[in-house]
Amino acid sequence: MTLLVKNVQIIGSDQPLPEKLDLFVSGKKIAAIGHFPNKKADQIIDGQESFLSPGFIDVDTESDHYLSLFTDPEQEDFLKQGITTILGGLCGASLAPLIYGSLESIEEWADTNQVNVDWHSMAEFLAHLGKKPLGVNFTTLVGHSTIRQAIIGKVPRNLTKNELAIFGGILKKSLREGGFGFSTGLGYAQSRETPYSEIKYLAEITAAGKGLYATHLRKTGEDLLESISETIKITKETGVKTIISHFLPVEGEEKQYKEALKIIEELPPEFNFHFNLYPFKKRILKLYTFLPVWAQKDDTKVMSLSLQDEWMRNKIMKDLPEINPEDFVVAQAPGNDSLVGQSLKDVRNLYSLKSNKEALLKLMTTTNLQAIIFYKNIDEQLMKQALKSPRSLIASDAASFKENSKNKILKPDRATSTFTKFLTFVEKDKLMSLEDAIRKITYEPANKIGLKNRGLIRPGFCADLAVFKNQKVSHVVVNGQLIISDGEFIGNKSGEILKSSD
Repeated sequence: MTLLVKNVQIIGSDQPLPEKLDLFVSGKKIAAIGHFPNKKADQIIDGQESFLSPGFIDVDTESDHYLSLFTDPEQEDFLKQGITTILGGLCGASLAPLIYGSLESIEEWADTNQVNVDWHSMAEFLAHLGKKPLGVNFTTLVGHSTIRQAIIGKVPRNLTKNELAIFGGILKKSLREGGFGFSTGLGYAQSRETPYSEIKYLAEITAAGKGLYATHLRKTGEDLLESISETIKITKETGVKTIISHFLPVEGEEKQYKEALKIIEELPPEFNFHFNLYPFKKRILKLYTFLPVWAQKDDTKVMSLSLQDEWMRNKIMKDLPEINPEDFVVAQAPGNDSLVGQSLKDVRNLYSLKSNKEALLKLMTTTNLQAIIFYKNIDEQLMKQALKSPRSLIASDAASFKENSKNKILKPDRATSTFTKFLTFVEKDKLMSLEDAIRKITYEPANKIGLKNRGLIRPGFCADLAVFKNQKVSHVVVNGQLIISDGEFIGNKSGEILKSSD
């Protein structure tokens, strides 16, 4: 197959290019850039003076956690905003390796009965997924919790010397077999007490394999700077390239965030250290994260049992956070679809309760803590400052899924428009030049992850392309095949499984 994209302003090349050029694709690769008025091709796209850039790369996605890679392989939500490559395995949970074939580390996100697991190792998983046509390119990190829980179960404790050695061996093997790095979810109850020495040991292995270390910070709020210092120390002592996942300025924590941002931006240039965030004011949170920290235990079943005890329930309610009830909306509640779309104010009225805390506790007991929440509490101005930072990358922290999923789910804006919203901010608020913005969502993440021959418009590079104008994506090409035309998915699924070993 050949493809000719005509009359576009190419942006995202490694050299300055004049306006209105053509780009010729042969097979999977970019073949030539120039003026080709008489060239023929199997498919022709008239860009009508739009911008043509490399396909966007999302460094923090949830399609593996929600298993929509299997249930909705088209991944249209990502494609329609120009994303051609996604990274999974974040926050300590990945779909491989599975020592005992169990998906228990993602049970809080999805119904694991949707997938028939016939793999154990990273190599087997990537081979399994590679047999299924995908709309986007997919690559993954190795999840800390996934391996740790398989070794010792969900009850947190320190690993023995022998267990840590086994863990290290599994991580090394998974990196050799295609994993692009290692992730931790230190902010979650199951991993919060993981000792620094364990993370350092595993980060050293990751660095030796030239992998990426991604971390959900251990603490936020008043302890944010402590977590930032810990993460920087890991980077300094191991040399691992690092990214903080969904590093967001939460309302009420602005002072700590500004200090943390300043510390990060003043790191020496040789520190390969970034953070990612999305350009929206709403976060997606698991309902149990609204429990007081002391009540967050090893899994939701144990926490639900605590709520059934009258004395414990009263103690928990006393320490529940104060919440603006209209900024809190139920996005998913398996088995309780009637609650989806309801605000905390609606829940309070539904059950004729007197306070927001009573409503929050009622929601927790009704859903057994399985609900997912949209919570609007991001400081927009500080978020824009972070988007501008040379240390920031853009990520949706979302899954692409169809509306007819088994359980009713509210689709967040960031699943459908993270990258176009970012480009809108760039234009409207003059955050940076368009050239710098495109580099931030193409070349820089490709370089950070370690992707070869992607992230630039260059002959010989893979033809992952996005055509856009006025922050609206009209055409998307994945590995040389047109997959979005005039803003609509046309049925092709040409995504590939990308491996670090390739």
